[in-house]
Amino acid sequence: MMATEKTMQDQLDQAAEEQPINATKADKSGAKTAAGKSSYRAVMREVFDGTILTKGFLARNVWMILLVVTGILVYIGNHYGVIMNLNKIDELNTTLADVKYEALTQSSLLMRESRQSRVRELVLEKGLELEDAKTPPYVISID
Repeated sequence: MMATEKTMQDQLDQAAEEQPINATKADKSGAKTAAGKSSYRAVMREVFDGTILTKGFLARNVWMILLVVTGILVYIGNHYGVIMNLNKIDELNTTLADVKYEALTQSSLLMRESRQSRVRELVLEKGLELEDAKTPPYVISID
């Protein structure tokens, strides 16, 4: 009888050991989505409460946080530099357009002053005793 009691006791111990394992497996597989949502909520609550700062999260992830912050600062700096360069380009394009128009104005004034009719008027205004040539210019050729 003692042998049967011992085997029964062994079977009960084995069943007791298997039951929590099976229950844990069922809980993990069945409640994983619910635990995932509550875990997300818990993490977000910790972030907004500030308790995440006291749990060693920063100590474990300090290098990743520094890397992310450095990346953000580099991005902001580059963006600022690009905006400054674009503003400078716009300013230079405006200056270039102004200079082109000024050059066009000066070129047209020079063309106006150098026309034969205008030169004739200036000669008469100044009282110079110059006349237009009656014969066209000719080329002297040396043989």
